[in-house]
Amino acid sequence: MVSFEMNDRKKIGLGLTGFGIFFSFLGIIFFFDKGLLAMGNILFISGVSLTIGLKSTMQFFMKPQNYKGTISFGAGFFLVVIGWPVLGMILESYGFIVLFSGFWPTLSVFIQKVPILGWVFQQPYFRSFFERYKGKRVPV
Repeated sequence: MVSFEMNDRKKIGLGLTGFGIFFSFLGIIFFFDKGLLAMGNILFISGVSLTIGLKSTMQFFMKPQNYKGTISFGAGFFLVVIGWPVLGMILESYGFIVLFSGFWPTLSVFIQKVPILGWVFQQPYFRSFFERYKGKRVPV
């Protein structure tokens, strides 16, 4: 079994990714503030790069099946930077969903094992929703 070693680079990467999500959330809350959204995007991308490594990041974004998500995420980032945050966030959201939709089964299994959230998501309505993805886990 492969162990997940948490070195300092990965800790910093996870922190940057978390701050990137936080700044993006603040940017949306503050009526699509382009400065906060741009900072959130930069922190998120740099955090992912530090967490999984630069080579793995480039391989992930340059896979042929991820081109559509990569291009829309990049175009959305560009639109946020030049001053069109609403349209940019719509494009980025689409790209994010396309890029990271393969990780949903793994995320659903993780959420079910979190103590309080797990109890909520083990209820019949949520359980039937999660059962569709049970066998399609992506190795991380």
